[in-house]
Order: sequence, then C-alpha cells, then structure tokens
Amino acid sequence: MSLPRQRGLTEQAANTAVDQACRMLRLPTIRSQFPELAESGEREQMSYLGFLAELLLAECDDRARRRSERRIKAAGFPRDKSLRKFDFDANPNLDAAMIHTLAKCEWIKKGLPLCLIGDSGTGKSHLLIALGTEAAMAGYRVKYVLATKLVNELVEAADDKQLTKTIARYGRVDLLCIDELGYMELDRRGAELLFQVLTEREGKNSVAIASNESFSGWTKTFTDPRLCAAIVDRLTFGGNIIETGTDSYRLATTRARTGQQTTG
Repeated sequence: MSLPRQRGLTEQAANTAVDQACRMLRLPTIRSQFPELAESGEREQMSYLGFLAELLLAECDDRARRRSERRIKAAGFPRDKSLRKFDFDANPNLDAAMIHTLAKCEWIKKGLPLCLIGDSGTGKSHLLIALGTEAAMAGYRVKYVLATKLVNELVEAADDKQLTKTIARYGRVDLLCIDELGYMELDRRGAELLFQVLTEREGKNSVAIASNESFSGWTKTFTDPRLCAAIVDRLTFGGNIIETGTDSYRLATTRARTGQQTTG
C-alpha cells in the first residue's frame, strides 16, 4: 500500500497523511505526539531539521522505555523495589555509595557475582530486586527466582529429560537473581542441580543471591561439605559481598509506628 503524495495539502489532510504513515511505519510515539510537537515546533520556530530530530528522538526515547519495561516484566520480580525507595539511613551497615556503584552494572558487564547476606528485614531482597531492575533498565537480560523454586524446576526438568534445555535457559540471561538462598535445606540432588546452573554461568554471566545465612551456616542448606564449598566458591570468586546486618529495620519501623499510635 502506498500513500498519495501531493503538494499543498490542507492541514487536515496533512494530519491524516502523517497518521497513516506512522501506522504503516509503526511509529506510535510520533503518531500520538505529532500534533503537540508540531504546535511546539511552530511556536518555537524550529528548523525543518530540528523538528525532524525532535520527532525521531521522541520515538527513540519511548521505544527505549518500552524495552526497559519489557525486560523488567520478563525478569519476574515479585514486587516493585527501587534504590530510590530504599532507606539507607535506617540501615547504617550499608554503604550507599557502594550500592549506587553496583547500580552502574559494571560487575554484570564483567560477569561477576554478588552476595547479599543478612537477617530478615535488613533489606537484602529489596536491594536484590532494585539492582536487578537497574540492570534491566540498562539493557541486560535479568531473571529473578526463589532458590527453592529454581531447584524444584530443575528437578522436574531432570525427571522430564529437559534438564539441559532448562540449564541453558538460565545460563543465557545476563543476571540471575536468586532470592532466599539458605532458608531451606536442599537434598543432595537439588544442590547438585543448582551447582550445575552456577557452573554454566561461571565466568560468563553474573549471579546475585540474597541469603539470611552467613557462609559458615550454608552447610545447613548444602549438607555435603565439599559441594557447599564449591558453591560458595562459585558465588564469591572475584565478586562483591554485601552484609546487610542483623537488625531488622522493618521490625523497628513497625515498632516505632505502633509506639506512636499507642502514645497518641
């Protein structure tokens, strides 16, 4: 299909032609913003070249935003958590400058691991999701999963003779975020399957984990000492270890709010 071309179009005909052309070329942002941008360009007496640049930049910016939204959705985060919403003042154990440096994603570019270790309520899952979100916004492919869910999926894949395919799928993403590692004991088979995923990613793509157990307590999750040591090695070599502490600021916030209500 081709659009009729003629000089001296009326304003209404020109708007119709632009709308049809944008539909054909799949330029939804230009199509929706064209009237406003055209009015602004006329008011500011933009050159033809400047006006064209404004249109194209608007389309590019909106496409980048939509791609980021798709990557964030594909990551499977259970809730929306951002660094902007993280209360660093409530957790003095954390170095805000270091966290914001991690948000620049250089460690992901290098394929290095990240470990967030601390008790419940200290913000490790918030940081895991927030840093994963920053990575998705920066253009990296991210996947979030609970440790038990990942292991169960691997066991089912092995039973269905789909293990190689499943491990490859988890191996392809640029950043794999594993939450709640250490909450439950894994049998030897589950631990070995998880180890295969970590081995598949080693030196190529990053893994970030959040755990409520220090490394010395991981033998309760991975009962084979040699396998436990190998997994710790995969998750720490060359990477960053962030300790979020033992004092739950979530609990402290609840107590403070309850106290205010009581005294009020």
